[in-house]
This record gives sequence, C-alpha cells and structure tokens, in this order.
Amino acid sequence: MARMQQNGPILIAGAGAIGSVMGAMLRAAGHEVAMLGRRAHLDAVARTGLRLTGLFGERVVRGFTLAERAAELDRRFDLVLLTVKSYDTAAIAAELSPILAPDGLVVSMQNGVGNIETFVERFGAARVLGGRVIFGAEMESPGAVRVTVFAEPVAVGPAPYVQGEQSARLVERARAVAAMLTQAGIPTEACADVMPYLWTKLFYNAALNPLGALLGLHYGALAEDPDLRAIMNDAIDEAFAVARRTNVAVPFKDADAYRSVFYEKLVPSTFHHRPTMLYDLERRGRTDVDALNGKVVELAERFGLEAPVNRMLTRLVRARERLQKEKSEQS
Repeated sequence: MARMQQNGPILIAGAGAIGSVMGAMLRAAGHEVAMLGRRAHLDAVARTGLRLTGLFGERVVRGFTLAERAAELDRRFDLVLLTVKSYDTAAIAAELSPILAPDGLVVSMQNGVGNIETFVERFGAARVLGGRVIFGAEMESPGAVRVTVFAEPVAVGPAPYVQGEQSARLVERARAVAAMLTQAGIPTEACADVMPYLWTKLFYNAALNPLGALLGLHYGALAEDPDLRAIMNDAIDEAFAVARRTNVAVPFKDADAYRSVFYEKLVPSTFHHRPTMLYDLERRGRTDVDALNGKVVELAERFGLEAPVNRMLTRLVRARERLQKEKSEQS
C-alpha cells in the first residue's frame, strides 16, 4: 500500500463535482491522477486545467490523464476512487476489471448503500473499501468545481458484515488511503466499519435530497418549514428502523438522538446547500434515489417493515425523472 501512496497511479471513476475535487486535490499534491468523466468537462480540463474554488482553496490543476471510458486507458491502477452515481455501479465495476492492478484497491465513495456488495462480488472482499463523503461541491461549469460545504471528515473503511475476516486486514489499507487524502488537503479518517457512517449519511440524504430536488429548496429552507420537517422526521424514523434490522451499529440510541445532531449540527453546517439530486434531475433526468429512499423501501419489505414516506418520496422522484426525460426529448 505504501507504493500506492507514493508513486502508484490513482483513477477517479466519475469526475463529477466530488470526483473532480478529489482528483484536483490529489493531483495538486503530486499524485499521478487519471479521471473518467463526461466529454465536455474533460475537454475543458484538457484546455485550461481543472479550476477548484471554495472551502478547500483556489487553484488550477493540470497534468491529468483524461478518458470517457476505462477502455481508453492503457495502464493498471493501484487505487480507484469510485464517485459515479449508484445507478452506474454495476457498469463501472465491469469496466474497471481489466485495468485494476492485481493488488489494486477500489474505494466506493458513493451515496446510499448496496454499492460495496456489488464491488465485493466483482473484485473480492480483500480489494474493496467504502467511503462516506459529507462535504458538498458544485460543478459551476465544465472544467470548474467549487467546494460549497464541509460537515465532517471523509470516513474510509471496510464493511465487516459483507467482507468478513478480510475486514481486519483492510483497516491498514484504509489508514493509508485516509493519510493520503488528508495529506492532500481532504480531511479523512479511517474506521473499522464504514457501514454506520454510510447509514448515517443515508438518513441525512433520504430526508433532504428528495424534498430539495422536488421543491427546488436548499437544506435550511426544508428544515425551517414545519410540514417538510414532519416529512423528514418520518423518513428518518423509517430509515433508522431498517438500519437497526440490518444490525448496523448506528451510533445513536434512537432516531430522536440522530435528529438532534441532524437539526442542530448537520443542517446548519450545510444550510444553503442544494442537493445534488436537484442538479441530476435538471441536467440528466436521473437520480440515485433508488440507492437512498428506494433502498429503505426495499429493505423494509425484506424485513416486514413499513416505509410509506420513503416509498412516496421515491415514487415522486421517479415521476419527476420521467417528466424531465419527456421534456428533454421534446426540446
């Protein structure tokens, strides 16, 4: 793993807002970085560099290897940071197989739950870590990204309930990744079990993202409205009950304890942030709602629980996706 930290090439699989921030910070710190992304963004980066602004400082970073597809890359990678949308998880896993080094590591830094399982199935339990990212970024234009909010350090670690005995060995690798990202200016901590972090973030996203996307509101406005606050409370209750049934060691005694942190710390620190789901609806007509509220519904059904609020939010977002797609096709 030390070789990866010093000299090994790093691939950012999904150069959207978060992936571009990761790539820019790592490249600025001297790492060899390749990025997979959309052509308009990559062309802008190739012409004028990747411009990073906001809470992590201002810089223009150059010297990336850029590609739209993994098949365009002619080398193997020791580390892949996965920042694609959850609906692209299976496809990117298949793409990466030929270019991941024999002892290479993939780190899923995606929203929702279920992604780690897909990568473990493809690459094996010893080569996968999960990452919880809870800073926010916006793509201002092709080639330009801004860090807008920072709530807590990135958390990186294995998922013991998926990876079993390999988890203890993976903690050392998680520490190396965390040290590398921290040295690059992205505060990161290693953990022995990433699942509590992913579920805690799911509570946050499941409450805020659908409503923010459907209504076009920032997080603070959602929390200030009593009716929307009631909906978010119910969404959190349902997600918390599901997490408990999965035996995840959620670091809160109950949903009320989580909501205290949610309303008193997390929402204030991201008050003016608008959800990525809103941008995804407007620009792509597709979101990761199935890995968030939809996953709560899926697991609730498996455990014999009810999740009517998360089901309704999922259906509303899916309907908006279809309407947005129809609008795009007609224009």
